[in-house]
Amino acid sequence: MKLVRYGAVGKEKPGLIDAAGKLRDLSKHVKDFDGAALTPAALAKLAKIKTDTLPLVKGKPRMGCPVAKVGKFIAIGLNFYDHAEESGMPVPKEPVVFMKATSCIVGPNDNVMLPKGSTKTDWEVELGIVIGTRARYVSQKAATDYVAGYCLINDVSEREYQLERGPQWDKGKGCDTFGPIGPWLATKDDIANIHNCAMWLDVNGVRVQTGTTKKMIFNVPKIVSYLSTFMTLEPGDIITTGTPPGVGLGMKPPKFLKAGDVMTLGIEGLGEQRQVVVPFKL
Repeated sequence: MKLVRYGAVGKEKPGLIDAAGKLRDLSKHVKDFDGAALTPAALAKLAKIKTDTLPLVKGKPRMGCPVAKVGKFIAIGLNFYDHAEESGMPVPKEPVVFMKATSCIVGPNDNVMLPKGSTKTDWEVELGIVIGTRARYVSQKAATDYVAGYCLINDVSEREYQLERGPQWDKGKGCDTFGPIGPWLATKDDIANIHNCAMWLDVNGVRVQTGTTKKMIFNVPKIVSYLSTFMTLEPGDIITTGTPPGVGLGMKPPKFLKAGDVMTLGIEGLGEQRQVVVPFKL
């Protein structure tokens, strides 16, 4: 299933994308796609619904983040061999973990706002993992049993804040609008092999990132198992898992986003996003 939340900010309704790519309303069957709606039992119940009986949604409404009330937005850094190389950083022996503020989450096609005084805002196409079952000290073998599905994320980053203003990355990762997520949450059965999905990102129509989830240093089972030893993962938590090469920081000379730029990005099976970069505004 491809589960979505659509509508104005703060008024999103649950829906799904059917086999023909059409948006259908699920609001008579589920209140919203928060953690309680993403458990194995809740998803199994939704899977039994005959899709063609669901009302079609007219027009092209805004898409919101496909998960409501995200509890934790956890990120893994330097998780592609070639991205670590372009960043001039050693390949990590263990996953690099940081947090993105949940207040940075926006819809997949919402504007991305430059922080006040920013000069080094960058892009990162990433695979997102959505947790569906509480996970504590889970093994790698069992880890995907705790996953509800996957989504597309742009881990927008302000590099000066991240790398030049102290050792903690969080301050460059959680600015408002720095977490576009969606357009949909694809349940596990909808993706044949999550470790063999093409990834890409364009800036102003020019391809800058081309990659594949094959190149991840730490795969999905490792990430979920590893994180579950340091914190309890709850249904509705989202983990963003690192980016392939081609970020602005790694270019020679480095290139960063400015107002008016347009980012388009996608992952095979997880849809596409489009964001316009806008200047800072309170």
